[in-house]
Amino acid sequence: MTRVHGLRVRPDLRYVANGWSTLVTDTQGRISGTGPQGFYARNTRVLHLERITVDGREPSAFSTANVGAHAQLSYAELRGGETLPSEALYLTLERFVGPGLRSRLTVQSWAAQPTQVELGLCMGGDFADSVETALGRREQCAEVVEEWDPAGPELRLVYKHPDLDRSVSIRIETPVPVAYAAGELSLTLPVEPGGRAGVDLVVEPVFDGQRLAAPAGRYTETDDTAGRARAVLDRELTRLRTTNLAVAKAWDAAVDDLATLPLGQPPGPAAPIAGLPAYQEFFGRDTLTASWQALLAGPTMLRDSLRLNAAHLGRRIDDWHDEQPGKLLHQAHLGPVSALGIDPYAAYYGDWAAPLDFLVFLGQYLSWTGDRDTVRELLPAARAVLGWLERYGDEDGDGFLEYRRRSAGGGKNQGWKDSDTAIVDEYGNDVDNPVASSELQGYHYAALRQAAFVFGAFGEPGTAAGLLARARALRRRFHDVFWMPERGCYALALGPDGRQVRSIGSNDGHLLAAGMVPNRLGRVIARRLLAPDMFSGWGVRTLSADHPAYNPFSYHRGSVWPVEAATFAFGLARYGCVAELHRVAEGAFAAAALFEGGRLPEVLSGLPRDDEHPHPGVYPQSCSPQAWSASAIVGLVQALLVMRPFAPLRTVLVDPHLPDWLPDLHLLGVQVGGATFDLRVRRGRRGRVRVETTGDRINVVRQPTWQTRLSAY
Repeated sequence: MTRVHGLRVRPDLRYVANGWSTLVTDTQGRISGTGPQGFYARNTRVLHLERITVDGREPSAFSTANVGAHAQLSYAELRGGETLPSEALYLTLERFVGPGLRSRLTVQSWAAQPTQVELGLCMGGDFADSVETALGRREQCAEVVEEWDPAGPELRLVYKHPDLDRSVSIRIETPVPVAYAAGELSLTLPVEPGGRAGVDLVVEPVFDGQRLAAPAGRYTETDDTAGRARAVLDRELTRLRTTNLAVAKAWDAAVDDLATLPLGQPPGPAAPIAGLPAYQEFFGRDTLTASWQALLAGPTMLRDSLRLNAAHLGRRIDDWHDEQPGKLLHQAHLGPVSALGIDPYAAYYGDWAAPLDFLVFLGQYLSWTGDRDTVRELLPAARAVLGWLERYGDEDGDGFLEYRRRSAGGGKNQGWKDSDTAIVDEYGNDVDNPVASSELQGYHYAALRQAAFVFGAFGEPGTAAGLLARARALRRRFHDVFWMPERGCYALALGPDGRQVRSIGSNDGHLLAAGMVPNRLGRVIARRLLAPDMFSGWGVRTLSADHPAYNPFSYHRGSVWPVEAATFAFGLARYGCVAELHRVAEGAFAAAALFEGGRLPEVLSGLPRDDEHPHPGVYPQSCSPQAWSASAIVGLVQALLVMRPFAPLRTVLVDPHLPDWLPDLHLLGVQVGGATFDLRVRRGRRGRVRVETTGDRINVVRQPTWQTRLSAY
């Protein structure tokens, strides 16, 4: 078989981030003024060009790499490395990303004689929105004025938009004089034999009078909320050892990414951003989903994601922002396009998954941690979400949640598949709003059940009983209306006429995970998801390859999302579909092995895994790292263990089924209910799996899920 290694997403770029700031360079660490390259603060590109010259020439780096989460290091040769007597000069370019940016340029001499170099710096800022740089077109534009202050010395780039107060300060920290002329900063650096000389270039955005400080310039963690959150996660996240090196590599990449992606925004600083380089912002459902899937690695991310989402509950009726009381935020974008109100994404609520996720994952957090203080703090938000569901969730009274876009600038589809062309009928036609997508009904069922668990645990048995009754009724109604017996699966959605949207997609995997599927049909759904038109070999396609609207490189019409692999694995494990679970897990780990560092990207294409396609490629605008692709690796391992903690009883239920390609798992530092322990799972010659724990006392009970037990009859 042809082997593929080192596949890269966006292979012409490198990027590092910290909180709300991102540095995007070419592969040599340069900001050349092309494409999306630049330094971004709060979704605004304050630096789109940085041309460095030494003695009138641009140095070319011979090695560049990211260092940790927030730094980058490049080396470039300036003069004759092999001549004698030696004239060797090298340039080191170090980047440190914080709210601002510090670039440290150091000339190192191994020359026999003293020398001096002429350093030139040409800087430019266009104050484009990150959305604009991604799309390659401007929706807002104004003059940028250069202001030079020799006393600093400081160059200020001021954006002269009448409705925005944004500028950037650029200064040189050096003991030698700095000149400025014709848009270029210049200085002369003397360098002694065997010595070094350098300068710090400090870039600090100034937004609405607030200066965003550059970091101190060291490779250890930055002293800001994002840096402190990264340090906490780096200490907390569970590590994995296994003889399957591909799985070990994928796990290491996943937890390292999760430890580097905190947004650093109070009151939940460890809540992750969605992904780089395109989604350096707060996405409600992304933070929740990634943090839930990563629970086996540690609980802090989910605690902070729940808090951050609760802090952004909708308060009013605002159609432009698709806001309603009790609804949760979809995304918060701080760039100029949103700040000017050109789009509604400064605070946009057009998502129906996030409120449901909040209830589901609040219950899951309690099950894993037993942290009653945090859950009690979040109960008012849970009540508000339940109030939103009752008042606004089902406008036509048919018993199902249906979304409808109200904002002229918002997203048309507001379920899991939120691209505008994601919901299509069986003939390939776009489906208008309102839409009752199938997975939202499954999420609703799970949300009601988990909310019942939470309120029951806090002394409200009446509330809990009412929620459970609603969940049972919804499950019965759903099957009667959505089931397509001749196709062995559920309809993708109900359209505005209340009729089935009879397309076949990946949504049924979410229904398995939610427990929405009758026990007798779990294996039927599993087989349909793994049929050739749905399972590419790398993962389950979002839309059947036999559908007329199928496009393997689309966002939601045939692509493969790694985040879904973990969700589907939970569902397959829940219904005891072991063979299908192993196929989904193997496909995801095999896909991770294709990519540089073992890191799964945001979206794979839906191309089949065969000799004609040695690798599937990716959706063209994929992010990598992507938080919920990283968490999918953690979730897959949990699913293989069929692990279900119940912290109030210091008990963990497991039913491990390891495939022959994964004979052992050794998890170090698992946290459940205040206990920290190591978990070792080994597969014997006949497939029997042994489970051992060391560390804090925890009850590990081997027990199948109730769906597995019932589906056996």
